[in-house]
Amino acid sequence: MNKFDRFQDDIKNNYDEKVVINLSPSTSFRSRCEFSYGKNHYVMHDINEKIYIKTFKDASLDIQNLMPVLLKKINENNEINHKLFQVNFRSNQHNKIMVTMIYHKIIDKSLINLVNQISDDLKVNIIIRSKNYKYETRDLYLDDTLIYKNLKIYQTDNTFTQSNKYLVDKMIFKVIDFIENPDDLLELYCGIGTFTIPLSFIFNKVLATENNRNSIKCLNKALKENSISNIHNARLSSDEVSELFKGKIFNRMNSKNISDFNFSHILLDPPRSGLTEDVINLASNFKNIIYVSCNPETYIRDINLIRSHKITNIELFDQFPNKNHLEIVSVLKMIK
Repeated sequence: MNKFDRFQDDIKNNYDEKVVINLSPSTSFRSRCEFSYGKNHYVMHDINEKIYIKTFKDASLDIQNLMPVLLKKINENNEINHKLFQVNFRSNQHNKIMVTMIYHKIIDKSLINLVNQISDDLKVNIIIRSKNYKYETRDLYLDDTLIYKNLKIYQTDNTFTQSNKYLVDKMIFKVIDFIENPDDLLELYCGIGTFTIPLSFIFNKVLATENNRNSIKCLNKALKENSISNIHNARLSSDEVSELFKGKIFNRMNSKNISDFNFSHILLDPPRSGLTEDVINLASNFKNIIYVSCNPETYIRDINLIRSHKITNIELFDQFPNKNHLEIVSVLKMIK
């Protein structure tokens, strides 16, 4: 049984219609890749072995083309490759690439000069990291453009982003398409604002929460760039949001009160571990739950715990072809 049939079978008690599947090209789809470095190669880690590579067919074409060229530069200089631990890549829709090189050593001026030269030669932004140290050759941020209203979003090298370049815009349009009778939106795990920013044009007001400082910085930068004024964001964890609704006061709300909102929807896009009990209890009070999940197992677990709601719309997005991973976009409505 393939992963699509397995999910259809697992969801049948909660949703008995055929689930729509959005497929991705089988190669060149990843705009975010992370590798170790060893033996003059990039290294991928399987369960029981290391796989040594020079390029990676799942990566975007821009990353694929850069990988062997950068690897040659790294291998040619012992000062550059000494104690190099990890090399990460991110790309956008405009052929820009951000590379992060992580070292297990103190980074000195000589190494910075060498990496600056590589950055100039290859016309790519490189960030160097070691313990408690960071240096960027060009910019801290990598910008990108969404198809929806040509909106700008930003990421850093250590923020979460949707990594399938072919499906992220489709997911945004699908979430928008699923929404009925919008008023205000509460969003947990908002990240850099991939959904938040487009949804600000659908909802009257948005309260977006996220615990990662860098993600909040990216979101604030995007709000300014896109001239968006109806999003209020706060650096709160999901469980802190639950406490907020129980009356706890957080200075990070910057004097904004939840009574200022008339929430019609809550959007949840949690990590693979899924929702906590407190978040499930909180979400159960909303008429509409938009649940975006990257883990079918925890998704099934969670919706079976949200007994006050039923799934009205759901689609699958095959973000990682030929792997067990599935992305789920769904709406649950309160049972009257």
